Amino acid sequence: MRFPFRAIPRVLALTIGLAALTACQTNDLAEPPVPMGDFALGLNVAVASNVKKVPISRDATPEMWEAAMEKAVADRFGRYNGSKLYNIGISIDAYALAPPGVPLVLKPKSILVVTANIWDDASQTKLNPEGKQFTIFEKGSPNTFIGSGLTQSAEKQMEILSYNAVKQIEAWLLTNPEWFGLPPIKRPTPAPAPTVVSKPAPAAAPVAVAPAPVPAPAPAN
Repeated sequence: MRFPFRAIPRVLALTIGLAALTACQTNDLAEPPVPMGDFALGLNVAVASNVKKVPISRDATPEMWEAAMEKAVADRFGRYNGSKLYNIGISIDAYALAPPGVPLVLKPKSILVVTANIWDDASQTKLNPEGKQFTIFEKGSPNTFIGSGLTQSAEKQMEILSYNAVKQIEAWLLTNPEWFGLPPIKRPTPAPAPTVVSKPAPAAAPVAVAPAPVPAPAPAN
């Protein structure tokens, strides 16, 4: 069987496009981080001991997930050099790493579910009352159009999902600047509920009552 040489330009274009996309997955880490007050990264802990795997998924050990997540946290939050330490803990709850599928017919998507918490290291105070859960879906792109299971290794899928998860965690922290010594965001005050004035019910029309008949006096004996 001869290779269709006319397809070479398309194959090269796709290969170049995939390489460019992979290179730009983490390009924002080269940019200065968004100011986050006195934040500096303290403890960086990822736990995957209870992680659930979706049945249609490549295998990945808890240790692999913990290493990928802790690297993503270090890469992003290690750029901050504030005066206080904050500890970040992330639980990897569930995942699916797309396996190789049939292009254009079966294109499984990768997904990751994590829960994040943050503590003030000096006071050992947890800043968020409840864990913040994030669900990260594989974004549509030329690299996933034919299924990331065909174009990426499991390790690369984990790297990208972890990167996207930590980026969302950073965005969440930035919505709570008061945790890091910055003025709180002025959130819109909810409009007061409209006052409902109840109108009195109209008075019922008087009902005419016929007088009771007066009995005739009994005849005298």
